[in-house]
Amino acid sequence: MATKVVDLIYWRDVGKTGLVFTGLVIGLASLFQLSAITVLSYLCMAIMCLTFPLRLYYKLLELIRKNPEGVHPFQSYIGDDSSLTDEETVLVVEEVVLMIAFAITEIKRLLFIGSIMDSIKFVLLLCVLVYVGITTNGLTLVIVGVICVFSLPLFYKQMQGRMKRIGKVVNGLLRKIKSLFKRLCSTLRSSTAAKPAPTTTLTPVPALAPKHKQKSK
Repeated sequence: MATKVVDLIYWRDVGKTGLVFTGLVIGLASLFQLSAITVLSYLCMAIMCLTFPLRLYYKLLELIRKNPEGVHPFQSYIGDDSSLTDEETVLVVEEVVLMIAFAITEIKRLLFIGSIMDSIKFVLLLCVLVYVGITTNGLTLVIVGVICVFSLPLFYKQMQGRMKRIGKVVNGLLRKIKSLFKRLCSTLRSSTAAKPAPTTTLTPVPALAPKHKQKSK
């Protein structure tokens, strides 16, 4: 399944990927006007409008002896066994339970301030999500996500060399900035350490001259 998804994302079979991508975008865009049940029903009826006449055509060929073997046009789809074995079912259930448990534990840690910095980041993320939710709706984000999933990996694959060069330039610039900050910090520390401590000098108080006794007449 993972290999099939990767093949779809990277457009290795252009016809199949184009069909899936177009169907997803049209189906999600239809949800703006219709309910999910209506869209699903229309989609199933559209598929059956194509498969039913083709099945009747092959059945007619079988009746007039031009299809003696009774070849089914969709035998590859019907014969494809997509059911899970007992071991695969147990593994899938374990993975789902572990993901749910991890999500609950992480949410509790964020809500009850297990880490102050992580909780601050979570609050900022919630503020961004509130702003995004006010400006757009969830269905628009899902459509944008589907378009990004089918476009960004292919774009990165085609521009991989250039992206790596840009990444190297950015990393070099960040290293230079870090080294500059380190030099500034070291110079500030050395300048503060080299300054002598201010010494207070006491000025001597001048002694009062003794008063001469006046001579008695």
